[in-house]
Amino acid sequence: MVDKPFTLNIGEAEDLVERAEAAGRLLSVFHNRRWDADFLTVRRLLESGELGRLTHVESRFDRFRPEVRVRWRESGAPGRGLWYDLGARLIDQTLCLFGMPETIALDLARQRDGALADDWFHAVLRYDAMRVVLHASALAADPGPRFALHGTGGSFKTFGLDPQEAALKAGIARDGAQWGEDSSPGTLTVATPTGPDGLVRRLYASDKGD
Repeated sequence: MVDKPFTLNIGEAEDLVERAEAAGRLLSVFHNRRWDADFLTVRRLLESGELGRLTHVESRFDRFRPEVRVRWRESGAPGRGLWYDLGARLIDQTLCLFGMPETIALDLARQRDGALADDWFHAVLRYDAMRVVLHASALAADPGPRFALHGTGGSFKTFGLDPQEAALKAGIARDGAQWGEDSSPGTLTVATPTGPDGLVRRLYASDKGD
């Protein structure tokens, strides 16, 4: 089991796969974010078809950490920085939802004083007419939506991060009845002829994370 980043390049990844196969061992990547409450909710919503044909998707990890810390992901060595750290999570979730994109355009920056590795990224993935934007910043005191989805039938937004990581750090037992519950439901806005402005807005209950 390998945490992200899996390797620094394709050649190293292929070498690891070959070594695992030769040794008869299972090689896997640790992608725990596939079981976040908000991601599971987004997947259910897309399966329902309520948003119609998707046109624009945003997935963000915004944080406010203005001080550069002495740790591996903030050093200047290869494989460090926000893109290798959080970008791997957002890319994996996107591939789970939509498959391989046609193209990807990536912008990286070091924005904090004394930053040795990228602490901001903005990636645009192209899927025919749909665009998926992946974004993360270490200087977002007022974070944007965690997910924002727009389609021909409506929009969906959700804010805040999945609660499971914070619960684990706090020592909360994961066998409790409330484990994985997201206390911040998203907002679903869909087109309807009965709405005052042609739209109706309602809270959209979150799935439980696991």
